Amino acid sequence: MKKIAIVILNWNGADMMRRFLPSVVSNSPEADIVVVDNGSTDDSLPYLEAEMPEVRIVTLDKNYGFAEGYHRGLRQVEAEYYLLLNSDVEVHEGWLQPMLAYMDAHPEVAACQPKLLCQWAPEMFEYAGASGGFVDALGYPYCRGRLFGTVEKDLGQYDDIVPVLWATGAALMIRSRDYWEVGGLDGRFFAHQEEIDLCWRLRSRGRGIVCVPQSVAYHLGGGTLPQGNPRKDYLNFRNNLLLLYKNLPDNRLHTVMRWRLWLDMLASLRFLLGRQWGSFRAVWRGRRDFRRMRPEFERDRAENLRKTVLSPVPEQSAFSLLWQYYVKGKKTWKQLYT
Repeated sequence: MKKIAIVILNWNGADMMRRFLPSVVSNSPEADIVVVDNGSTDDSLPYLEAEMPEVRIVTLDKNYGFAEGYHRGLRQVEAEYYLLLNSDVEVHEGWLQPMLAYMDAHPEVAACQPKLLCQWAPEMFEYAGASGGFVDALGYPYCRGRLFGTVEKDLGQYDDIVPVLWATGAALMIRSRDYWEVGGLDGRFFAHQEEIDLCWRLRSRGRGIVCVPQSVAYHLGGGTLPQGNPRKDYLNFRNNLLLLYKNLPDNRLHTVMRWRLWLDMLASLRFLLGRQWGSFRAVWRGRRDFRRMRPEFERDRAENLRKTVLSPVPEQSAFSLLWQYYVKGKKTWKQLYT
């Protein structure tokens, strides 16, 4: 057994694995490679068995979604470090060493991510994580290298190692001990923002999250649900409210939720005016289902608040990203802090 296990969740992704898995296998000699199959019905398993015998396969009986699929799969993996890696990520030689060395040298850090670049435009950051994630005062996630839909070119401007609030689920390296101590990924999220919830729990309990840009991965992105997909909009609106309810302190929760009601109304109006009927309905379905699900999160919220030692979490900004971006015209991470 090696110190690190790279764990890739797959659901009907045989084409993605044919394209990207060979780079992971050949460029990650330090790691055991595990594919957790989420009940695929394509030829994923025959491909792995025939072409990738060095890869361990964990099979699940159905598609449990991103969060629960990983959670069930990780129960069957033993390693000091897990590295959750999307199936549409390409890596190059030596990509793991900087993260491994940093984690070994910094036991106070629970998780990290590499710099995430766009696989089809490698001079650009990738939307899903760029160079480390943050959350603004009203709960909107953003990254070094990506604010809302504005993605920056990588010019080395974010190559320093910095504390972040969340590390991207596309390439998340985490100590297995920390993962299980805080309960791991929350399967009720199904997909989207579950890694932010996990990292927020870790950070609020005093554990560090960082980006190590000396490690680089190249993410295709949009392989399951592309931007503008009503299903993705639904999950993002619903899960962002669940994220805030689980993790915000009492003195912020009610104010933020009131603001979010008005802002979600504005978002739905924008979809309506743009004749994006599915996305318009997704906003209100997401809010409805948040209200239905909220009671089952009361115990989680109480536990999180009881175990919090950092309040507020330093990497949650005090400003509104909407105001900074749309009113003040700040389109890059560096502009937000100057």
